[in-house]
Amino acid sequence: MDLQKPPPASHQPEGCLVVAVRLPVRIVVLVLVVPVRMVWDALVVTGRFLRDTVLRPLGRALLWAGRAVFVWPFVGLWRYVLVPAGWALGRLGKVLLVIPAVWLHQHVLTPVGHALARLARGAGAGLAWVYGRVLTPVGHAVAWLLKGVGVVLAALGAGVYTAVAWLLRYLLVVPARWLYTWVLAPVGRAVAWCARGLARLLGLLVTGAGLALYWTARVLVVLPALALWRWVLAPVGRFLAVVAREVGEALGHAWRVAGRISLAVGRALGTLFRWIFVEPVRWLYRTVLTPVGHVVRDAVLRPVAEGLRAVGRVSREALATARDTVRQARADFRRMLFGEPRQPAAVDRREPAARDTRTLGRSTTALTKD
Repeated sequence: MDLQKPPPASHQPEGCLVVAVRLPVRIVVLVLVVPVRMVWDALVVTGRFLRDTVLRPLGRALLWAGRAVFVWPFVGLWRYVLVPAGWALGRLGKVLLVIPAVWLHQHVLTPVGHALARLARGAGAGLAWVYGRVLTPVGHAVAWLLKGVGVVLAALGAGVYTAVAWLLRYLLVVPARWLYTWVLAPVGRAVAWCARGLARLLGLLVTGAGLALYWTARVLVVLPALALWRWVLAPVGRFLAVVAREVGEALGHAWRVAGRISLAVGRALGTLFRWIFVEPVRWLYRTVLTPVGHVVRDAVLRPVAEGLRAVGRVSREALATARDTVRQARADFRRMLFGEPRQPAAVDRREPAARDTRTLGRSTTALTKD
C-alpha cells in the first residue's frame, strides 16, 4: 500500500473575473434551487408512497379483475365448449365426409381414372400413327418447297442490295466526303482558332476583375470582420463561456447542497411525524389494544370455539349413528327380500399333516427320491 499522499491535480490559475463571478452566481443559484429541490424530493416521496400503497395494489386488482372478466371466461369457453364441440365436429366430419370420400375415391374415381388413362393411351397411339405416317411426309414436302422459294428470293434481294449500295455510294457518300474535306474542315479550324483567341481575352478580363473584387472585398469586408472577431466577439464569447461554466457548476453544487438540506428537512419532518403520530399509535396498540384483544380472545373467542367444536363433534357422532342405523335397516330389508347371502366355501390353507410334511432330513421331492 502506498502511504505517500498523492500530489494534488494541477489546475490552471483562475483569473480575478472567474473569482468575482463565482460567489454571487452560487448564492443566487442556491437561493433559487433549494425550493425546487425540496419540491422535487417531496414529489418523489409522494410518488413512491402512491406507487407502493395505491397504484401497485390497484394494478394487481385490475389485473385480477381483467383475468376474471376477460381471460377466465374465454379459457372456460375454449376448454369446456369449443374443444368438445370441435372434437364432436371432427368426428362428425370424419363420418360424413372423410369416410364417404375415401370410399368414393377407392370404388368410383380410381376405376374411372384407370379407364380414362387406358382410353388416353389408345388415343395417343392413334395420334402418333397419324403424325408419323401422314403429317411428317406432308411437312417435309412443304419445307422443301419453302426452301426453294427462299433461295430465289435471296438471289433477288442480293441483286437489289448491290445496286442500291452502288447508287448511294456515288450519289451521297463521295460528294459528302469531298464537301467535308475541302469546305467544312477548313472553316471549322478557322472558327476554332477565333474561339480560342476570344476565350483567352475573356479569361484575362475575368482574372483582372476577380483580383479587383478580391482586394476590394478583403479591404472592405474581411479585415473589418477579422478585427470585430478578434477584439469584440472573442472576448465577449470567452466571458460568456466563463459565466455559463460557472452557472453550470453552481447549479450542480446548489443541487447537491439543496439535496442535503432537503434530506435534513425530510428527516426532521419524519421524526416529528413519528413522535406526533406513530409513537402514540404504537403505545396505544401495545398498552391498550393488545391487552383488550387478549382478554377478548381468552374470555370470549376460545369458549365460543370450544362450544362450536363440541357441537360439531356431537353432530358428527349423531350423523355417524344415523348412517349406521340406515345401513343396518337396508341390510335387514335386503335379507328379508332375498334371504341370507351364500357363504363362500372354506378353503383349507394349512400345512399338510405330520406324515406328509416336508423335512430337511428326508427325501420327499421327486428329484431326491430313491
